[in-house]
Amino acid sequence: VELNTGNYPNLDPSAPSNTSNVNGTVQDAKNNAQSAMDSVANHPVTQNVKDTINNGPVAQNIKDEAGKTQSEFSNLASARKTPDQKAATGQELTHYHSMFYSLLSWENPRATAVSFVTTILCIFAARYVPVLRYAFKAVAAAEVAGKAVLNKGLVSQMRPKKYYVIPRESLEAMLEDVEQLINFFVIEFQRILFAENVYATIAAFTVTLISYFLVKFVPKWGLALIGTSVLYLAPLIYLQNREAIDAQLRNIGNIVNQQTAQVKDMAAQTSSRAAETVKATAHQYTEKAQEMMGHAKQRAASPSAPNPGNMNPMKNEPEREVHRDDIKNMASSESAPNPGNVNPFKNEPEREFSNSDFPSAPKQEPLNAHSTFDQSTYGQTNYDQAEMGRAEPQFQ
Repeated sequence: VELNTGNYPNLDPSAPSNTSNVNGTVQDAKNNAQSAMDSVANHPVTQNVKDTINNGPVAQNIKDEAGKTQSEFSNLASARKTPDQKAATGQELTHYHSMFYSLLSWENPRATAVSFVTTILCIFAARYVPVLRYAFKAVAAAEVAGKAVLNKGLVSQMRPKKYYVIPRESLEAMLEDVEQLINFFVIEFQRILFAENVYATIAAFTVTLISYFLVKFVPKWGLALIGTSVLYLAPLIYLQNREAIDAQLRNIGNIVNQQTAQVKDMAAQTSSRAAETVKATAHQYTEKAQEMMGHAKQRAASPSAPNPGNMNPMKNEPEREVHRDDIKNMASSESAPNPGNVNPFKNEPEREFSNSDFPSAPKQEPLNAHSTFDQSTYGQTNYDQAEMGRAEPQFQ
């Protein structure tokens, strides 16, 4: 039985193949395409178009703008130096302070505009374009198509002989730049937090307050877009309308100062009135207290009967000193006749005492020390004893 093997591919690697024919066909196609392109490029019409594009006014304007843009980027890069101005604490600022000030103040308008547009495009690309997915998809498609058509991968043909690495010096310089950038944000946050610049603190408060309400219905990429637009366009609007904005700011400052002065005057008047009211009230209460103390002293100093010598030791009053003249007067008054049985100290007749005027003798044994007693009886007994001590002996 004979097998027809003409329809099967020859898998023997040593057998002759048709690869040379295929390669020759591809090379012929390349040569034909190259010749066609050369003929088109050398055509007079094409040369005229090239001259118009390269040497025309549009091309010249594009070249001029490109040169100016490159120059402004060079100026922006040279602005990265430590500023002479220091923070309120005496610390030196980073070179990113100078660079960002030059960038956001539109000193180099083309460089600032290019950075603004690039940032906006990056935000939209991150939101709507999956860059990494498309990049890997393109690499894979190019490699597979090259292997299928040319038996050689397109991406693998671009592979370098040695993979790139970051030198240690470049990495250290990059880390130093990253450190300066991080310190820039840290220092600026503290300067805003501790109100080194009041206007910057107020602006930060306003932005955070607005962001608190916007975050409820605006996505993150929208907030990033709004923040970037405000960051770039607010200084530009201020620079374009500096005189009008400064005039309005001065008016607002004057109004705030006037209102503050009025509030201070009202507070001073209110405090003075309150102080006067408190002083008057305290004076009234002091007078009342002194008057009450005077009445109490008068009641204590004027007993029910006159006591000219102030000799009664039972009163809660300071006793005066007894002199020799007082003793002589008392002796003379006792030696003088006393008609009517009159008490010489009280100028009134003395009453006779009876047994009812004295307390009765106790008939029971006294109670022990821990027993209670009647305070009213004890007080009455003291009172009777005081009366008894006050009584004078009768003169016969």
